[in-house]
Amino acid sequence: MANHKSALKRIRSNETKRLTNRYQHKTTRNAIKKLREMEKAKDAEAFLPTVISMIDKLAKKNIVHNNKAGNLKSNLMKHVATLK
Repeated sequence: MANHKSALKRIRSNETKRLTNRYQHKTTRNAIKKLREMEKAKDAEAFLPTVISMIDKLAKKNIVHNNKAGNLKSNLMKHVATLK
């Protein structure tokens, strides 16, 4: 157990941040699945910028690596392009 007041605060804040990151990551993964399941090109094109924005935010906050974010965006754009 932590002995310092600051260490106790760090434990509390880390847990809060962990839950926030987990929620954002899961929400983004669900949005990606939703986009991949879309069959209409028009719907997918409209939803794509939202998903890309979510991925960029995860990368900016270091929840996912920048390269992984780039790969996800690339694959999603290829997928949407094939729907046309």
